[in-house]
Amino acid sequence: MPTIFIDADACPVKDEVYRVARRLAVPVIVVANTPLRVPVDPLITLVVQPGFGVVDDWIAETCGPRSIVITADIPLAARALLRGASVLDPRGNAFTESGIGEALATRELMGELRLTGEVTGGPRPLVPRDRSRFLSKLDEMIHAIRRRKE
Repeated sequence: MPTIFIDADACPVKDEVYRVARRLAVPVIVVANTPLRVPVDPLITLVVQPGFGVVDDWIAETCGPRSIVITADIPLAARALLRGASVLDPRGNAFTESGIGEALATRELMGELRLTGEVTGGPRPLVPRDRSRFLSKLDEMIHAIRRRKE
């Protein structure tokens, strides 16, 4: 059975994950630095891991081939992919083994450009099309894991 891990501190699609998880009876582990409100549901578990980087470490060490990790954190995505997990960002873009190197390099470049002041601001706001793509891709990943013979 698949399990969904949410890197929850800044995740804008938690409610969408909860709806899909209930519909498809998939356990969700919400991992955060501080306590968050999560629905009272036997499928949903909150794990609090205080400290800088501890949430990422916990997810990276706990996920595996039947896991879906929801995160916008590219280094965490890379670590989860190494563990065999499927990884999805909140906009519905899947991180893949073939594309993670480019994503890490782009992240590094953008960080340098922000430091020099050439680029300011952050990512664009989430729009309904992003949420729709996210829901579709999450559903697809869950069904793909269920079809695997392991």
